[in-house]
Amino acid sequence: MRRSERKKSKKLWLKIPIIVVLLLLVGVGVYAFSLYHNAKSTVNEKMNEPIESIDTAVTKKKVKDLEPLNILLMGVDARGADKGRSDALMVLSLDPDSDRMQLISIPRDTRATIVGRGTEDKINHAYAFGGPDMSVATVENFLDIDLDYYVRMNMEGLEELVDELGTITVNNEIAWNDGEYNFTEGPVEMDGAKTMAFVRMRKQDNAGDFGRTKRQRQVIQGIVDRGASVGSVNKIGGVIDVLGNNMATNLDFEDMKNLFSNYRGVRKNVDNYMLEGSGTTIDGIYYYLVPDEEIQKVHSMIEDIKS
Repeated sequence: MRRSERKKSKKLWLKIPIIVVLLLLVGVGVYAFSLYHNAKSTVNEKMNEPIESIDTAVTKKKVKDLEPLNILLMGVDARGADKGRSDALMVLSLDPDSDRMQLISIPRDTRATIVGRGTEDKINHAYAFGGPDMSVATVENFLDIDLDYYVRMNMEGLEELVDELGTITVNNEIAWNDGEYNFTEGPVEMDGAKTMAFVRMRKQDNAGDFGRTKRQRQVIQGIVDRGASVGSVNKIGGVIDVLGNNMATNLDFEDMKNLFSNYRGVRKNVDNYMLEGSGTTIDGIYYYLVPDEEIQKVHSMIEDIKS
């Protein structure tokens, strides 16, 4: 029933409220139904990309049993025909029992064995060599963990996603100006373009890549918080379309529904960490070397997330 027709029918509303309510419920139901199927189609047909490195059947059982999960997040700066490298690499661990989420960043220049090639190289090169399959296998081998899901996001799509949500807010720790945007200390509200400037800045941050990695984590948290608070159903379709064009994952639609229903409480407690090491040059190439004891420490953090 259209809005103009409802205005003309106020007297009928008094006489037949049950019929009107039923019509409104049907209208809302049809809209929700169309969103549901649009989302399901987008996820399963455009975003879902299973890989050999992860046994989907094992993961689905873990989700059903509400066990802790590990998800590899990859931010890929791919442009045109260039596959790109995973310049943002993070392991997201979720524990529904303790309502806890842990986000561990792996510096992109970390020297590691690239599984499938048998060579030592920067860990972010695994994606360029073999896509998400090789990245998952390499991170699993490096940290001696099992990964249950992966999510690959094109960094260019990050700008579209933030704009679709409206804005995000992060707590900026250092003030700087890049000639276009002025970033003050404290809470900063950003649209998509400003978000990209925020995550890509390095030269004005004494922490270099480490500062950049921290800002990437802040942006992810900002997107999660904003996405969880967006109340307008009108935004859902747009967000789904943006993700469909810029994201790949071995999650299917049922997996996403189960995570949303059973793991949503993990946002209550969020821990952040980045692997610590030191930089060096080998054969004229810069690498970030992570000592064995640090790798073992992070392995324990991921395995013992319940504790």
